[in-house]
Amino acid sequence: MSGGVDSAVAAARAVDAGHDVVGVHLALSRAGGTLRTGSRGCCTIEDALDARRVADLLGIPFYVWDFSERFRDDVIEDFISEYKAGRTPNPCLRCNEKIKFAALLERAIELGFDAVCTGHYATLVDGSGGLELHRASDSAKDQSYVLGVLNAEQLARTYFPLGDTPSKALVRAEAAERGITVAQKPDSHDICFIPDGDTRGWLAEKVGTETGDIVDRSGGVVGTHEGAHAFTVGQRRGLRLGVPAADGKPRFVLEVRPVSNTVVVGPKEALAIAEIAGERFSWAGAAPVASDFACEVQIRAHAEPVPARAQVTDTGVRVVPEVPLDGVAPGQSAVIYVGTRVLGQFTIDTTVSAVPVGA
Repeated sequence: MSGGVDSAVAAARAVDAGHDVVGVHLALSRAGGTLRTGSRGCCTIEDALDARRVADLLGIPFYVWDFSERFRDDVIEDFISEYKAGRTPNPCLRCNEKIKFAALLERAIELGFDAVCTGHYATLVDGSGGLELHRASDSAKDQSYVLGVLNAEQLARTYFPLGDTPSKALVRAEAAERGITVAQKPDSHDICFIPDGDTRGWLAEKVGTETGDIVDRSGGVVGTHEGAHAFTVGQRRGLRLGVPAADGKPRFVLEVRPVSNTVVVGPKEALAIAEIAGERFSWAGAAPVASDFACEVQIRAHAEPVPARAQVTDTGVRVVPEVPLDGVAPGQSAVIYVGTRVLGQFTIDTTVSAVPVGA
């Protein structure tokens, strides 16, 4: 129970369904007195108090479990190391993989519980090959992308009561009818462990700064920076280039090279990606039977899925979209769909530009 309206209504529905429910709030920060800033974050002391009030209203036991050490090791340190390596990670997806459906589920099973129930917007369907993860009924709130890391064993012990709800407005209305005080609480957003939203400043404190070059695709120096980790593929703002482009058009970050502390920039057209591939992959349920198949690929939580062709080998996954993807960064997660079903995911290691250098 995060302290938000979604997990509150999910818990209420689980109680109504006759389950023996225990509410758990995850303490993910060592700063126990941390207060909520606007609508950022989901793990503050205020959120814990909100969750406790909902549990009291529902008449269920409530506990706070301290997972701050594991969250630091598996999510925060991973986030830092990925940026150091020039990649752009998704900490929310990593939190689902390592904390909510690994650490939390492991402890729940040890204590004799059957499943973890959350307020995520996604659905589970009994398919011919076993349990399948599918998109939620409300496409605007669908969270299946960040759940693409779940495996068959985890899906078998997961419960998503909100997946079939047509809209978030109905969830808020239900919460109000139940007398749940967080009915109109704003959704959390951004990165919970960077509550002020200043990712660049936070990384500078953790990683430090070091002057390096900003170069164009031909290798010509067009500016300088104070740390390659502060840049992401597709970024336009904050480049402060000293040499304007010959055509006078804006330039965007195309690549981050941490070893040489170099940032490569170029025209917007060069952000078009014709192919992505990765070695770290998993399947959300049964693995695909074919090694080469049609699918859709989604590279961000709220991006539109793109028709594509996937090729799977023992060492990785390669996806070729029918139309180029825009601004893909190594470290992002590519989630593979077949219709509404989440087939699996992989971390993007390499990309191939649709616009060759010099074109």
